[in-house]
Amino acid sequence: MKDMKKEYTVLRMRPALIALWVVVLFAVAGCGNDKKQASGNGKGNTSPRREAAASSGKPVVKTIKLEESEITHDIVSNGKIAAKETADLFFRTSEPVSEVWVREGQHVKRGQKLARLDIFKLESERAKLLAEREKAILEMQDVLIGQGFDPSDDSSIPAEVMRLARVRSGLDQIETSISLNKKDIEQSALVAPFDGVVANLKIKRFGLANTSEPACRIINNGAMQVEFPVLESELSLLRAGDSVEVTPFAGGDTYRGKVVEINPTVDEKGLITVRASLTGHKGIVDGMNARVRVSKNLGKRLVVPKSAVVLRSGREVVFTLEDGKARWNYVTTGIENLDSREITDGLKAGQTVITEGNENLAHQAPVSL
Repeated sequence: MKDMKKEYTVLRMRPALIALWVVVLFAVAGCGNDKKQASGNGKGNTSPRREAAASSGKPVVKTIKLEESEITHDIVSNGKIAAKETADLFFRTSEPVSEVWVREGQHVKRGQKLARLDIFKLESERAKLLAEREKAILEMQDVLIGQGFDPSDDSSIPAEVMRLARVRSGLDQIETSISLNKKDIEQSALVAPFDGVVANLKIKRFGLANTSEPACRIINNGAMQVEFPVLESELSLLRAGDSVEVTPFAGGDTYRGKVVEINPTVDEKGLITVRASLTGHKGIVDGMNARVRVSKNLGKRLVVPKSAVVLRSGREVVFTLEDGKARWNYVTTGIENLDSREITDGLKAGQTVITEGNENLAHQAPVSL
């Protein structure tokens, strides 16, 4: 009875097992179809030309027809922006500062007074010198009278006699001191030599003026320039009047200008100093660091993309396509920019140049487009 029950249970479970196996088989078959379909879709996305090239084992390349085209050469350098006009103003005498009428960053006009020293000592010295001059004049007159001349009639006195009388009386020396004193009084006030902005103000009211350092600097921000170095090999490309673009490292706008000066001297580092004037000065100040770019249009020349030039045996090579094969051409290159290079020798206009897929090519290697 137990064996019959067991056999009956197995018979009842057999249909369920068969159904489970059918489900598993369908799932496996579906996965296989998905893989085939995915594989088929992949083949469908591959172009017939690429499939043919892959099946033939030939490298796939891209080409261009070599023609003359315009090329620009960019000279990029780092420079410093500076004002064309700057003036460091000094006090001539070390006296207390009585007045300061300006502050740093203030715009001033030509002839405007900026600060003044206490001139009490200078005025006292002037009064003393004027009194000494009167005394010297009397002494000079005594000398002339002693020699028989009338001091009030200058025309009757010989020039040499008058000169000796002035020397003996000390009148010439005193008048020289009076002129210097007058100049010191005039220069006791700092005056702006041109329109500009006050910078590096180092004086304060009631402080003692230092004659060994400038009291302040006046900067003409209305006329700015940039100074930058270039390699001596690039000197032949630069001309006065060339356009420049200047971008401060601090950010902001890009300013345009023109080359105005080229120093004809090469320094010990092989660099030449160039200066360019700038237009539009809003947002830039004296001393800013900036990136400078000079773009030179060199006209039409034989030009290839940089990717077309590869190195073989330490020399520059460009591959051309001839009769379905890559041909090895030694070339001489000239000017280059960010994406192009000039070919000066080794190729002619009209040839088909390989620009991509040339990294591992050999001479006379069959290729596919």
